[in-house]
Amino acid sequence: MPDSIPDRTRPAEPVAPASGAPAFGAPVFGAPAVSRRAWQALIVLLAGMFMALLDTTIVNVALPSIRTSIDASEATLSWIISGYALAFGLALIPAGRIGDRIGHKWVFFTGLALFTLASLACGLAQSDVQLIVARVVQGLAGGIFVPAVTAVIQLMFPPQARGKAFAIMGSVIGVSTALGPIVGGLIIEAFGTDIGWRLVFGVNLPIGVLALVATVFLLPSGAEARAHAGVTAVTAATRATGSPAGAAVGRAGVDVVGLLLLSGGLVALLVPLIEGEDRGWPLWTFLTLGGGVLLIVAFFAWEVSYARRGLSPLVPPHLFSHPAFTGGVVLALVYFAAFTSIFFTISILWQAGLGHTALESGLVSIPFAIGTIVAASQSDRLTRLLGRNVLVIGVTLVTIGLIWIWLVLLLVEPVTLTNWHLLPPLLIAGLGSGCFIAPNVQFIVATVDRTEAGAASGVVGVMQRVGSAVGIAVIGSVFFGTLNVTGPSAANLATAFTHSATMAMAVSAGFSVLALVLVFALPKRLASAGPGH
Repeated sequence: MPDSIPDRTRPAEPVAPASGAPAFGAPVFGAPAVSRRAWQALIVLLAGMFMALLDTTIVNVALPSIRTSIDASEATLSWIISGYALAFGLALIPAGRIGDRIGHKWVFFTGLALFTLASLACGLAQSDVQLIVARVVQGLAGGIFVPAVTAVIQLMFPPQARGKAFAIMGSVIGVSTALGPIVGGLIIEAFGTDIGWRLVFGVNLPIGVLALVATVFLLPSGAEARAHAGVTAVTAATRATGSPAGAAVGRAGVDVVGLLLLSGGLVALLVPLIEGEDRGWPLWTFLTLGGGVLLIVAFFAWEVSYARRGLSPLVPPHLFSHPAFTGGVVLALVYFAAFTSIFFTISILWQAGLGHTALESGLVSIPFAIGTIVAASQSDRLTRLLGRNVLVIGVTLVTIGLIWIWLVLLLVEPVTLTNWHLLPPLLIAGLGSGCFIAPNVQFIVATVDRTEAGAASGVVGVMQRVGSAVGIAVIGSVFFGTLNVTGPSAANLATAFTHSATMAMAVSAGFSVLALVLVFALPKRLASAGPGH
């Protein structure tokens, strides 16, 4: 395993922008400097990122309200979270590839517009089926525009400034996911149960409309971004396909078979995990799991064959030729399985088990949010100073925090459990998450060529979303599968839900321990490469 990897996002040699192409951000020649417009464009990109990731956790505190308002089943609650995450993940790779070919600006705009409309549909849903469908569309839309965020950052910012941009992105990721329960709790507290959960989705509407208008004026077009990156259109096409421009490009299309195999495999794995416990684990659930594994194997075999024919596969197999990239995407899956499920468990315990309000449930996550903000703001500096150790420290802190929460749930009397018991471990876990998220993305994406940043971002994002979906499905199955309420009293409810939360948190902690082992698959340091890499 190498101690360091070159930053392959830098072009082989500087190329002057095409005649008439507007200067965007840093000049290609000389010392790099980042323009005001580049930072403004970053704000637009991160507004979209904020919306997409806020919706991964803001719904958690609304689940009890949704359950009573539209009479949703336990499986439906898991689908509301996992369906969003899975659809999100399935769209990431094709969206990244399309953005690499035609430019990321209008892919970002299209996905953001659909996401905003789907958010409105979620708020207007009258049944659990309507809500699940709207959430799936919302997740699909998020998966369309999110790959453009990382890809455009790679193109807009030179290596010397890219770390800062990724650190800001990491802060947004951490803050949006951590603040979701707080924002959701405030809305439900202010507007009541029946209207409040609908307005939780309405948060996206004003942000989405403003971001769409800003996208038109601030984001660079495909040609403009390539010119800024110092890559001509011909060079970009050659690098993206691995063959002379016009050869594979003309034959390359959407890898429909690959997309169907991947989608079918992931759905086949997720459906039994969500529905199995609710239906008593009949034979079809195990057969479906086995079928899902076979479809995933068939997907990877197809991608290799597709690439050998000179076509552009959904997931370029050569991305996995570097051990750091392969290890990193597996790490992303396992880490997000642990990370996302924390808020699902705590929200259900706090409201359905301990009888607290949605706002009180959301306030529990404040220590995590604070820790994430503090650590993420320093993640770039810590990465330069510590290299991979910042990731090791981050996952270690998350693991300590989750084990601590598990011990609190195990040892503290349920009726006496308060948010003060969880404050220290959630703060520690938040610090760890802030240390991990942005540097991890930077380590993984920097292992591939700059022109394939969209594809690499898509792969990493898929693993994150699949991890979230699998984590929620597994945790939901453990939580509700071990739930046995013996009586209607508050004490019985508290005891039963705390027991289930303890079991669920043990699984989350187990995911985190595995992530701690996998983090050592990444290289020790990111080394800037000279020309030619």
